[in-house]
Amino acid sequence: MAKIRDDDVLARLAARDAAGSAFLAPHHLAAAERLEQMIRRAQLAPRVTMSYNPASVGGARAGNGVETASQGAADARLRLSRLAGMLPADCWGVLFDVCGLGKGLQMIEAERRWPRRSAKLVLRIGLDQLAQQFGLSAHATGTGRGTIDSWLEARLPLIAEVLTTS
Repeated sequence: MAKIRDDDVLARLAARDAAGSAFLAPHHLAAAERLEQMIRRAQLAPRVTMSYNPASVGGARAGNGVETASQGAADARLRLSRLAGMLPADCWGVLFDVCGLGKGLQMIEAERRWPRRSAKLVLRIGLDQLAQQFGLSAHATGTGRGTIDSWLEARLPLIAEVLTTS
């Protein structure tokens, strides 16, 4: 499940109120966690610490870092690009700001000059669509078979029966 901090926007929205309902469901949190992992794997999150790597010190960096990214990071960037194309632009922007950059909803609303509480709704719509892209839903569904297939015709005994000779 999602590793959510207490000060996190998603944690506050997933907390249950006095009536016992939450604004975000567990499948929303699972979708947000997957997106956060993809952004980390794509190496798009901003660095907060200094790099002591002598290869990256000094000189001008060429491009957006794709040349120096690993194959896994490049694949994750491609998947993120495809995912961004499937979601509405505003939803993708809010999702990336919250899950990738850790911005708060008030900051997002101020930057985009949106009315109060609008980023909260756009976030939920975006998480709904993201969860749908990942195949996550609020309720579990399955084939409904309920039978167990096994390669054994009968279950073997736990303790072998001792043959007694008379």
